[in-house]
Amino acid sequence: MSNSSLDDLGPLELSTRLIDESRSDVRPNRVTNELSELDDDLAIVESFSHSVVFRTGDGLVAFDSSGPQTGAAVVGAIRSWSEERVDTLVYTHGHVDHVGGSGPLLADAEARGHYKPRVVSHEAVKERFDRYRYTNGFNLNINDRQFGHGRVQKALQFAGEVDAPERHFLPADVAEPTETYQTATSLTVGDTEFQLHHARGETDDHTWAWIPERKAICSGDLMVWVFPNAGNPQKVQRYPGEWAASLRDMVELEPELLLPAHGLPIAGKHRIAEVLTTIASTLEELVTTVVDMMNAGASLNDIVHTAKVPDEVLALPYLRPTYDEPEFVVRNIWRLYGGWWGGDPAELKPAPADELAAEWSQLAGGADKLAARAQELAAQGELRLACHLIETAAVAEPESQMIHELRREIYGLRRSAEASLMARGVFAGAIKESDAVLDPSAETSDG
Repeated sequence: MSNSSLDDLGPLELSTRLIDESRSDVRPNRVTNELSELDDDLAIVESFSHSVVFRTGDGLVAFDSSGPQTGAAVVGAIRSWSEERVDTLVYTHGHVDHVGGSGPLLADAEARGHYKPRVVSHEAVKERFDRYRYTNGFNLNINDRQFGHGRVQKALQFAGEVDAPERHFLPADVAEPTETYQTATSLTVGDTEFQLHHARGETDDHTWAWIPERKAICSGDLMVWVFPNAGNPQKVQRYPGEWAASLRDMVELEPELLLPAHGLPIAGKHRIAEVLTTIASTLEELVTTVVDMMNAGASLNDIVHTAKVPDEVLALPYLRPTYDEPEFVVRNIWRLYGGWWGGDPAELKPAPADELAAEWSQLAGGADKLAARAQELAAQGELRLACHLIETAAVAEPESQMIHELRREIYGLRRSAEASLMARGVFAGAIKESDAVLDPSAETSDG
């Protein structure tokens, strides 16, 4: 079957084909803002993130509201299916792409004369919201780098535009949780029971739900059709071991329908068990390898370049490292069990980066010599080494046009060679830094 024919399949049919045939040539994460009815009184809106909606006989129950850019479209899709009031909104966790669309959902309730839905989450979601507000600028910078957002705002700032709009990482109209729980809780709405369970995985505030009547699980981001986002280098601590344990808890319930917040829903008890068990085993094996090496006295550098996930595992359609990747997860496992110091005594209390770069440059005979060698290494495909040298050269001579032209070129090669969005975003950020040195006015031209 061709890719175009696969794209025409419904979400359950498509996931079945991808898993059973181990196909990775079709994107399982679709952002269409279109609703699919999976069963009587059960629908999913495929967005970023999805919203999973149950019709209970006493109002709708929605899992996640999608993000600020897609929330209104998701509400429209839900309303094309049902005009019933939304009784309950459950946050699977507090990431903005899951809660940021709650404002339009509440506005829709008000416009229809419905009372506001209750908003249920783990208790740590409130703490996350507080942290997002406290570190607003930092998180905006991270997302600008990771996803390429914020160029218009930067252009306005560069031009001295006094009316540049204030940006909020967490939308100002986000719905605060009205009910929280600690370990587990049960909600009954109409004729449907929802059993909520706390898990630490991608976040410390994650909720997954078991719906016994349907033998269904709303898994949030504990299964997202890419390699688990347990290593993000720009975000707070993740918990790969506990993540794996939560997946095994799900398998024990023998679900027949899995409803993730990104990617395709999955049908079939054995198929779901295979997927969740494989993801759990992959995380467990990575944790075991890292911790065993830590116990044997290995440094972080040794572990990063030793601990691997087999290529055949990464080729599975639900474990491709296109967002996060195993190398980053290794670092997060080290951080969880070993702190921030990687074992290099010189890095415990390092010299300022510019002073160190100046010394290396002097020893090499000048920053231009480092840059030239970086160019040679890049031509040989030694991009990791090339990046170290060009970065040192750029820190030593931060205004050099020649060095930044090479830096832009080398990081362009590095970005093209990477599969994960996180790595590509960081390397794209380095390119933009050099662009700003080469042509400061270019910041105002991207709108």
